[in-house]
Amino acid sequence: MVEKYITVENGRIWTEKRGQGGVPIILISGGPGSSNYLEPVSSLIDDICEVIMFDPKGCGRSGYDGNGYDLETCLKDIERIREEYEFKKWMVIGHSWGADLGLAYSLLFPQSILGYVSISGTGVQNDRDWKDIYNRKKEEIGELKPDFEFEVNKMVHRSLINSWRAFIKKPLLLKDISQLQLPSLFIYAENDIRPSWSIRQVSSLISNSRYIEIKGAEHYIWLGRKNELGEVLRAFIKTLY
Repeated sequence: MVEKYITVENGRIWTEKRGQGGVPIILISGGPGSSNYLEPVSSLIDDICEVIMFDPKGCGRSGYDGNGYDLETCLKDIERIREEYEFKKWMVIGHSWGADLGLAYSLLFPQSILGYVSISGTGVQNDRDWKDIYNRKKEEIGELKPDFEFEVNKMVHRSLINSWRAFIKKPLLLKDISQLQLPSLFIYAENDIRPSWSIRQVSSLISNSRYIEIKGAEHYIWLGRKNELGEVLRAFIKTLY
């Protein structure tokens, strides 16, 4: 395990590398505004990969001197991490909003991507019905969550949510997604309280894409279906050797 702080515009990003070889991978936690919580996912694959995890600027162990930042800045920070670790290309694995961020990164930096994995993503939508279903199930059913080490940075959360909502209104966004030429895997949980249709739509746009639903799993899939998630991830990673 190696910890490294990387200097970026208006801040310093905490990163951690695990594993000794194999496919380089970056894990992107959700939020936005959350620090890294994907150590359990790293443990499923870091014997066959070099895994990078990080806290976004202003979150957890990463410093920030500013008043929030936009999506493009966040994506450039991720690309800066790749350059610092001297990976020519890497696989992107994101969870929840981190999966959506990974999709945007694939569009902006396609030359840096080996493959893309979305775990419990939310899709390119700001749909009222989707939100109503999510909010109702959240109140009625709730969901199992991990213990987060740090609180969400609300300033970072709001600035990135606003930027994301502007990004998904781009007229050519769906066309650009459909033209992505990279191996893609969309993993969803059968019992996620978030509707799956938005992720199914994105998956169907990409020609080299597969959608898998893990039975009995919730949004944080590894909390209840760790072995099943590990099997799916490892099988996909091995196709990139």
